Amino acid sequence: MAAPIRSRSRERGPLGVQEEKQYDEHTLHIDRVARVVKGGRRFRFRALVVVGDHKNRVGIGLAKGPDVTAAVTKAVDVAKKHVIKINLYKETLPHEVSAKVGGAHILLKPASPGTGLIAGGVIRTILEVSGVSNVLSKSLGSNNKANTAYATLAALQDLTPASEWVTRMPKTLSNVEAKPKAAVKPKVAVKKSEKKS
Repeated sequence: MAAPIRSRSRERGPLGVQEEKQYDEHTLHIDRVARVVKGGRRFRFRALVVVGDHKNRVGIGLAKGPDVTAAVTKAVDVAKKHVIKINLYKETLPHEVSAKVGGAHILLKPASPGTGLIAGGVIRTILEVSGVSNVLSKSLGSNNKANTAYATLAALQDLTPASEWVTRMPKTLSNVEAKPKAAVKPKVAVKKSEKKS
């Protein structure tokens, strides 16, 4: 009698051990694109993917392949090669920032704790995987997903650390925060008899 066939996934050896994923991967968009040649059209697939570790690191990849799986795999590799580190402050942004790529114009604003992600579509996914919990956003231009994704990444890349941002504040604001409040002197009540004399 032949021995039962065991699948690799159930083996306890090195082949059965699955690698822990360093990055969380999300497919933002898949397009079918065509190239016109002498014999007709040749169809391929283009994938837009975002990767992030939910700890201030995020990257975007755009790649083509003969099928969807190949396109996504190539896009993930591209995204991992172009991962950037962003500067956050208490799970939100240290300051307001905007960026423009092509026709896409993105505006991101910091928000107080408990606000959540006020964003939609591509912007929301990118902010989620990058580790931002509270933010307000607005897309002011084109709704092209590739340009919107790259504009969001450009805006996040422009964030300066909170320590540097405080030093760049106007002098009036920094002086108000630096100086302690002066003690208020209590008013002394003067009697009418003392006033006359």
